[in-house]
Amino acid sequence: MVKEESDLVEKPYGYFSVSYILGYLIILAILIFGGWLSYATITRPQTEFIVGRLLINISPYAWASLGVAFAFGLSVLGAGWGILITGTSLVGAAVKVPRVRTKNLISILFCEAVALFGVIASIVLLNRLEPNCALNAVNYFTGYAMFWSGLTVGYTDLVCGVAVGVIGSSTVLADAHNPVLFVKILIVEIFASAIGLFGLIVGFVLFVKTDTFSA
Repeated sequence: MVKEESDLVEKPYGYFSVSYILGYLIILAILIFGGWLSYATITRPQTEFIVGRLLINISPYAWASLGVAFAFGLSVLGAGWGILITGTSLVGAAVKVPRVRTKNLISILFCEAVALFGVIASIVLLNRLEPNCALNAVNYFTGYAMFWSGLTVGYTDLVCGVAVGVIGSSTVLADAHNPVLFVKILIVEIFASAIGLFGLIVGFVLFVKTDTFSA
């Protein structure tokens, strides 16, 4: 009896692979921290709320700076990830089918656009930063809004960059097989790149009602 091709492929470790183990450890750490936090809050009601005290003790300038860092860093990470996925397929396919080299560079440009979203958001957020800020309610609101705005833009662009990279890789391979498929799959890639634009809009909506830090 001849074995099927799927039976000849070496099977992964399944639920005991490194990625699964890391995921289990992260979930376990979150459960332990959440349980400790709930226990401390319930058994010591006379003390201040632990999370609230932690948030108040951190400067609004620090929260705003983290927002800028997340907006820029995660966006560039997503763009680089997408370029890595698309670029490897493009270089490999161009060895056998050289005609795919030029027009499939548009997939690389879509990945670069994801990083551009993060650069725009970080520049806009930087214009509101003031290192000498008072610890009042207005500055805390501004710091938290800038943090969540940058985090929203950054994580959205990270996922968007990966999506554009995977679809761009598929576009290269499909074009190498059949040139008619290029435009059809490129439309899907355009819709995937729009996810980063949606994150940028939501980040600006979170940020638009804030004021510059007051001394």
